[in-house]
Amino acid sequence: MYRILTASKDTYITNKIINNSFRATDANVGQAGTLDLFKLYAESSTGSDTTPIELSRILIKFNLAPLRELTSSTLDITHTSFKCTLKLTDVYGGQTTPSDFKVILFPLSKSFNEGKGRDVVSFADIGASNFITASSGSSWSATGANHQGLIDSTNADIISSGSLGSGVVNLFKTQSFEKGTENLEIDVTSIISATLKDIIPDQGFRLSFSGTEETDTSTRFVKRFASRHGTNFNNRPKLIVAYDDAIVDHHKSFFFNLSGTLFLNNYHRNSLSNILSGSGGLLHGVSGSDSLVLRIESGSVTQSTFFTKTITASQHKVGDNFITGVYSATFALNEFTVTQSLKDEILNAGSATFREYWGSHKGYGLGYYTSSFVVKTVDRSAFSNVPSRLFVNITNLNSTYRTFEKSRFRVFVEDLGRDIKAEKLPLETKSEVYTRMFYRVRDYDSGDIIIPFESESNGTKLSTDSDGMYFDFYMDALAPGRAYAFDFIIKDGGIDQIFTDVPARFSVDE
Repeated sequence: MYRILTASKDTYITNKIINNSFRATDANVGQAGTLDLFKLYAESSTGSDTTPIELSRILIKFNLAPLRELTSSTLDITHTSFKCTLKLTDVYGGQTTPSDFKVILFPLSKSFNEGKGRDVVSFADIGASNFITASSGSSWSATGANHQGLIDSTNADIISSGSLGSGVVNLFKTQSFEKGTENLEIDVTSIISATLKDIIPDQGFRLSFSGTEETDTSTRFVKRFASRHGTNFNNRPKLIVAYDDAIVDHHKSFFFNLSGTLFLNNYHRNSLSNILSGSGGLLHGVSGSDSLVLRIESGSVTQSTFFTKTITASQHKVGDNFITGVYSATFALNEFTVTQSLKDEILNAGSATFREYWGSHKGYGLGYYTSSFVVKTVDRSAFSNVPSRLFVNITNLNSTYRTFEKSRFRVFVEDLGRDIKAEKLPLETKSEVYTRMFYRVRDYDSGDIIIPFESESNGTKLSTDSDGMYFDFYMDALAPGRAYAFDFIIKDGGIDQIFTDVPARFSVDE
């Protein structure tokens, strides 16, 4: 899974001095096109203070509802592959920019209003949020949203540390900027995880210069990021969520001596539902661990090649969540422990066909599904570094999608170099199956990479089933009114093959 969540509100607050007369502590810039981070030392004067400090701090909030909806099903926020990154895009436009500084991020403890202000010159638009107030009728505990506290603090503006079940940990994050024109990319996985568990209040983040950089005698003006009101959709603040939710079914890629997984899906009127079973007229849903069995057979008794194996199967589980209507069984087949006759058959053919029977624990009095699959011997050959010639296609791509759609794409891969066998009857070409295949999204006109190949956390990894490969995609990650293309990379045999000429162009509308 690869999701891009856009900000639901953002702004920056400031105590900037206007015309050497007063501080704009009540100014609101919630509708500004940029998020400005600056610190001025002795650049103005007000009253008897001849060396005043003026500064700003950024506030930003994301709607986490799309993630909350998944935590009860396919998203395990405790899994090592779960990763959340806050990204703010630099919008350097030739202005003076500071260098060699550090930005610190805290989770906010208090809700804030974005406001309607736009004036970023004289800061004449007043309202909440601002340097004094977080929202209408609610003030910051310390001006500038600067009161630090623990998770359970009742009067904290920002949370600096707290217990996440493994002792007290620091919750602030930092990033150093050497040139000053870099984007901000901070790993906020632990904060988002704790927020989704309702340990941390879901109020967003505060960003500022770190530590003494707000209080020293240096001026830092101005680090500028795009806000959610910026004209370029791709530059707006993002919470990038990557997670390995790929289902790898080995019906088409099961090998002897290697552990593999077979899946069974059960549908009631086109919706995934648990298998109904029972006796005496009473039905119940088959669910939980060790809830059914899988028996596999190969060969025949008369030819002395008969082999059978029984495996305990379960409802498929992601984290602590059982997935409705999905069952799986993981096992390995040792080619050296089968009957001698079947061993000879495997040696000659390089594979063997097994019949599969999914059923209940009660002596198979209830059979749920019967099919077959082929188990192959592992590839062994003399040294060769010639990659396969592959053709990649999306078989169900539409020309246009809407931003609210979630689509499942079927991917077909043909090996153009395979041996061709003559057949008298029509023969359907089956897709090759690769368990290490990833997608990315490219702006078709500009060539910009919108979503990269996320192979570190397997966020853009393709799933496999008995029909081939597929992946789910959320269109709200893309700017409407643009054309895009899917690219693919296959990591196989120590070689990475990238496919950018795939007939996979589409556009996104509101």
